[in-house]
Amino acid sequence: MSLRHAVLGLLADHSGSGYDLLRTFQTSLANVWSATQSQLYTELNRLADAGLVTVTAEGPRGRKEYALTGSGREELRHWLLEVEPERQRRNDALLRVFFLGQVTPEQGRAYLDREGRTAGEYHERLQELAAFIEEESDALAVHGRLALEWGLRFTRMQQEWAEWAARQLAEEAASPDTAPASTG
Repeated sequence: MSLRHAVLGLLADHSGSGYDLLRTFQTSLANVWSATQSQLYTELNRLADAGLVTVTAEGPRGRKEYALTGSGREELRHWLLEVEPERQRRNDALLRVFFLGQVTPEQGRAYLDREGRTAGEYHERLQELAAFIEEESDALAVHGRLALEWGLRFTRMQQEWAEWAARQLAEEAASPDTAPASTG
């Protein structure tokens, strides 16, 4: 996914200023794709230069309102239907799990406990967000709830997996056949 397509998607239903788009990123899209203010404004300029968005109004202090053009809508639909999503295979947290044998069982369990707590805390933040968007009924909120449900299920799974994995390490450490890990 790219910032380009996220911006096009946000402008597909209604026009908005850079500030409006940034607020939407911060309150909903940040859970799946983040953007800084400078990245967003740079991308809006690129999209305008490419003819994918147009400035529909200008206000005080240089405020510009952008709308999707026909070409922008075509690009968004092309990306949605014809471009295969990038499915990230890299996961720094899981890579570390492969090498937990290099630390003591207690250190390994502590790492997994932290991972479980982190997932649980993120799950709680998503639950708070769910309560907020329940009140909204526009297309972005409706489809955002679908993505949010994925996040809720995924973070719950991460938490449950981390708890399970920590129990596995505890059982392994308690087994008389297990050699102690090298710490040095």
